[in-house]
Amino acid sequence: MTSPSLDARAALRVAVLAPISWRVPPHHYGPWEQFVSLLTEGLVQRGLDVTLFATADSITKARLVGIAPRGYSEDATLDAKVWECLHISAVFERAAEFDLIHNSFDFLPLSFSRLIDTPVVTTIHGFSSDRILPVYQKYNGRTHYVSISDADRHPSLEYAATIHHGIDMGAFAIGNGSRDYLLFFGRIHPDKGTEEAILVARRAGLPLVIAGIIQDRDYFERAVEPHVDGERVRFVGAVGPEGKSELLGGARALLHLVSFDEPFGFSVVEAMACGTPVIASRRGSMPEIIAEGVNGRLVDSTAEAVNAVARIAALDAAGVRASVERRFDKDRMVDEYIGVYRRILDCSASKSLA
Repeated sequence: MTSPSLDARAALRVAVLAPISWRVPPHHYGPWEQFVSLLTEGLVQRGLDVTLFATADSITKARLVGIAPRGYSEDATLDAKVWECLHISAVFERAAEFDLIHNSFDFLPLSFSRLIDTPVVTTIHGFSSDRILPVYQKYNGRTHYVSISDADRHPSLEYAATIHHGIDMGAFAIGNGSRDYLLFFGRIHPDKGTEEAILVARRAGLPLVIAGIIQDRDYFERAVEPHVDGERVRFVGAVGPEGKSELLGGARALLHLVSFDEPFGFSVVEAMACGTPVIASRRGSMPEIIAEGVNGRLVDSTAEAVNAVARIAALDAAGVRASVERRFDKDRMVDEYIGVYRRILDCSASKSLA
């Protein structure tokens, strides 16, 4: 099969394979689904012929193929493995209909990649553990890997590119609130530093607002809930797109005191889009995203984080926003992915003609 060139973009047929834990776009939490939505709508806007494989209740301007009725994290009656198998097989059984498949589902779809001729691009959203590496290593070179930060690249793998996520800058505005609280925004899990955020806020003498899904119930009940009093520490649960900008924009700073190597961190960029600086652990992608003294502070301990809170108010909200406005806009992300598609398809076409 001769691969098409991307010179005729309107004719390019792309299948985008989304996860099915949550709807696309997600109601509240769902960073991978958020990425898929922004990319898919951007590709459609540029005239590509896009088919999105996602949950049946997803919302998109692309052609939607929905095998699973809803996200299995939103409907406990759905067996995740059963619907994942049905969902992934659907796109690969139709592989000949597409010029390229963009896999945003993680490692499982890679096992289908040698059974088809259609090129596969895989965005690696991070490695949940080293135990999944053998799958990525087996299909290294057969599919085209894209990392979401330089920090998240694994030395045993080859990559087509590093492409930082983008966000819809138009959905976020510089906050005009009192900025009299600190904010934790993310899944409540030991890795994400909720307990550390509580400690830092208490030592800094500021209230803390905690927003996010409870991913680890035992951790929440043991380390977080006892501190929630509705005044010094408030828990507001998951916050959807309609309330995210106001919450992020009203904070003095976002506390992102993670204890793992963060692959990217949507909330970090979203906070800065609202003019809110970020105090983050010097882990993973954080040094790539945070410009020290411009849009936040990088710290190595809770003591340093407390000191950073005292100095963070000096950062100008407009300057914080300006530091991410172009670097992390969704249009930049879409353009970079189209560039990857172009290189892959042009290289494939050259091999076919050789």
